[in-house]
Amino acid sequence: MDLSQMTEVYQSMTVLGSIGGLALALLGAGLAAVLSGIGSAKGTGLAGEAGTGLLCEDPSKFGKVMILQVIPGTQGLYGLVVWFFAVFRMGLLSGVLPQLTVAQGMQYFVACLPMALGGLFSAIAQGRVAAGSINILAKKPDDWSKGMVLCITVEFYAILSLLASMLMIINISA
Repeated sequence: MDLSQMTEVYQSMTVLGSIGGLALALLGAGLAAVLSGIGSAKGTGLAGEAGTGLLCEDPSKFGKVMILQVIPGTQGLYGLVVWFFAVFRMGLLSGVLPQLTVAQGMQYFVACLPMALGGLFSAIAQGRVAAGSINILAKKPDDWSKGMVLCITVEFYAILSLLASMLMIINISA
């Protein structure tokens, strides 16, 4: 019996070895969805707070305020896409509980981290930028598109996080 076979036998005899790989993989996928969702909730909340102040004064700006508020919500969607894709690649949707080694579970966990952390922090930052953009809309309504460009700049980093996670998940060998 060589070292890799002994390691496999040992892992199958321990709790960590029998469910640890799947647990780590699901934890990573869950963090991608949850942390991105938390960031989006915080970001859309920040923009919404700024928007309600403006709408008290000028309800006709609702459409533009709504667009600026929704933008930080995209990270939550990206996190959900990473969660779904990771769960799909694990084979969890096949109806059979997948057997993942701890090493494979760790690969999924690490692959989901860019979206988890990138989604959390970029959504909050984008919410702050969107709130500032609502201030532009209040004071210089014709320049509100400049605020949109600033929001899109932050979005670029959320997209990079999505791309990084997706590329890593694609390259995990089953």
